[in-house]
Amino acid sequence: MINNELQKRILSSIFLVPISFFFIIQGSLAFIFFLSLIFLATSLEWFKMTKNKDLLRIFGLFFLFFSFFTTVYIRQYIGLNFFLFVIIVCIFTDIGGYIFGKIFKGPKLTKVSPKKTYSGLIGSFFISLFFGLIYIKYLGQKSRILLETDPIFMILLILFISLVSQIGDLIISYFKRKAKLKDTGKILPGHGGFLDRIDGIIFVMPTTYFCVLPILINKLDLIK
Repeated sequence: MINNELQKRILSSIFLVPISFFFIIQGSLAFIFFLSLIFLATSLEWFKMTKNKDLLRIFGLFFLFFSFFTTVYIRQYIGLNFFLFVIIVCIFTDIGGYIFGKIFKGPKLTKVSPKKTYSGLIGSFFISLFFGLIYIKYLGQKSRILLETDPIFMILLILFISLVSQIGDLIISYFKRKAKLKDTGKILPGHGGFLDRIDGIIFVMPTTYFCVLPILINKLDLIK
């Protein structure tokens, strides 16, 4: 039997995923408009989490703004193929951690997020690697060339993105715990708030911008 929380999560995802991918594929002003709405929602959630902490609020807003800037940059100037690759790795990092954590349970990973387990950590790496490579091979079009020319680099890149996504998840969990909140919001049934849903992505995009793109700069013609 599917529990009530999981049922809500699945139904929300059925609604959210097509809408999100529609705007991602559209790109241009439609994508910027979509991101702007999410930026406003996540900013409000951050305000709620950091009441009476003005410096932290300002730093968080600056970080969110820069994260959304790098998201637009990667989608608009690096290309749809690579952007979808990064997003898919993040999504399946989350799915892998959730599924493996529920099935295998086991020792807790950290007190910051009591639901996180070592089995979930392994599942996040395994599932994101599997589907990241599947995407490159069958759906990535020109991104596939990167795997063919340097497969070891692509494997390490997927694992690196997955790691950053999981660290981002833990960082937001830390602030939720400090604020004594279970979720950052209630707008997404089964998920919580927007920050709950994109906590890994908002850290992956700036990290990709600073750490990954300089390495790929000589291969941009293969990514677009």
